[in-house]
Amino acid sequence: MRITEIFHSLQGEADAVGWPTVFVRLTGCPLRCNYCDTAYAFHGGRKVEQDQVVADIAALGTHHVCVTGGEPLAQPACLPLLSTLCDAGHAVSLETSGALNIAPVDPRVTIVMDLKTPASGEHERNRWENIEHLKPSDQLKFVVCSRADYEWARDAVTSRALADRCQVLFSPAWGELEPAELAAWILADRLPVRFQLQLHKVLWGNEPGR
Repeated sequence: MRITEIFHSLQGEADAVGWPTVFVRLTGCPLRCNYCDTAYAFHGGRKVEQDQVVADIAALGTHHVCVTGGEPLAQPACLPLLSTLCDAGHAVSLETSGALNIAPVDPRVTIVMDLKTPASGEHERNRWENIEHLKPSDQLKFVVCSRADYEWARDAVTSRALADRCQVLFSPAWGELEPAELAAWILADRLPVRFQLQLHKVLWGNEPGR
């Protein structure tokens, strides 16, 4: 598989926020979101055999592993890697855009699926049928850039009863929407969603490999 980086940091998002985690960033992504902060993972990377990836992770001695991108499911080798990491006893999460089929993902993996809002420029790529494959332990994430984005996400949550399926996360787009503004909208509408900030951005800004 082609890897952009493997690094040790704190998980900055979703239900495992704050846990020391090994991140495996696969190279390549078919989407071009307007707010993307990992465009450096679109191209390049290095070819690494799965056994070496697993060994590099083991050397860092951390229970939590997050496979991310780019869009990790764009590489077929992602699926066996996820299963192998589960077999090794890791708590494995997958960060995916939701534009690709999640049905083949090992059920032991926690899926964090980012449903794209209109301001991303890629919301028409959302694969809504993926929702049927989400488990209660998975998470749906909306990155909100504006009031229009919020209303779109709010309507998706309510009309599709998304909070009945799994945990739903609303996150303000870094540098585009004031966190307190999003928090106020959620409270005013009494939405059954979890507000989140990107912890790694709070700690380290946009520094790569964090």
